[in-house]
Amino acid sequence: MLWQKVIPIIKLLRCTNVEICTCVERFTTNMASAIAYVKNTIAENFGGVAPKLATRQFRLEEVPDQSGKVAVVTGGSEGIGYAVTYTLVKNKISKIYMLSLSEEKAKNAVDTIAKDMGSEAGEKIVWMHCDMSDWKRVKEVAESIKESEDRLDILINNAGRGIMTCQLTDYGVDRHMAVNHIGHVVLTTHLLPLMKRTANSGSMVRIVNMSSNLHESVPSDLKFKSLDDLNQDIGAKYQYGRSKLAAILYARYFNRKVTAAGHPNILMNATHPGIVSTKQSTNDIHEPYPIAGYGMSVGMEPLKKSPFQGAVSMLFAGTTTRESGQYICPPAVPESGSSLSQSEELADDLMDLTRKVVMAKKQINLAD
Repeated sequence: MLWQKVIPIIKLLRCTNVEICTCVERFTTNMASAIAYVKNTIAENFGGVAPKLATRQFRLEEVPDQSGKVAVVTGGSEGIGYAVTYTLVKNKISKIYMLSLSEEKAKNAVDTIAKDMGSEAGEKIVWMHCDMSDWKRVKEVAESIKESEDRLDILINNAGRGIMTCQLTDYGVDRHMAVNHIGHVVLTTHLLPLMKRTANSGSMVRIVNMSSNLHESVPSDLKFKSLDDLNQDIGAKYQYGRSKLAAILYARYFNRKVTAAGHPNILMNATHPGIVSTKQSTNDIHEPYPIAGYGMSVGMEPLKKSPFQGAVSMLFAGTTTRESGQYICPPAVPESGSSLSQSEELADDLMDLTRKVVMAKKQINLAD
């Protein structure tokens, strides 16, 4: 937080004359740190020229050639997911599986790509209907992809429920967690054998979980010990933030249990996109906040990133980084995240509960 950067500067102003040289040096260092923090915060969250302020740069034009690679993108037909799909196709991906709910939106997305890049580009996209809250369907989709492909290089876990009120699925699980976290764990787990095969051939495999800086807003006493913890109604913003905390915890858990445990070529990271102009920030926000939501949907619109700007950190993590278990903010800045996001105990509790809930509700086994 900014105040944590500034307080040391204020304290340094009390130095004696004897300490003045040391004080100046420390003051300069802390001031530089505070300025960098402010610049990165602006770059991470806003559109226009703001991303140029970041201390570490990455542009869509730097996405490397993807020839010969296969990708899966959930929610790939609109918003940030569409921007990821479009950019991967533009950079010569061999095949991309677009997982989403609406066939009409998927067709429109494919048609636009074909119009911009040619019919062959559109033919690289395979659409599959997939509701991430329907874990049996998610498993079926994963099994179908495994049967059709001999490799998988990129998995973009992007689909999600935005800031909306608490709602349980028909099998009694908080919809935010069911879609944003658990559905993607089911997908990742059942695609992992295919990704291991790809990694064992010498290729780098990258998995990306969509997170958000709103993970920092959740209550400090948050727990993942029981289904009651998972289903606790803590308010629209915090429901969303809890699921985005899970995205980071899962990435760091995966890094410990898979990447660092014998599979160094399989990376998983979580990313924050910034404040992006998507359906979530223009329409969905009015479900929990009918009036106040206009502050986000209308008031913030001039400052928002475009979906393509919002996709930059995800594309960096999905095509370029060689690190794992990180929380990456736009355009390519690894950050520590909240203290909760760094808790191995909380991550272990989350993943243990995830396995138990999926088995109890859908009889689907999730191995590490």
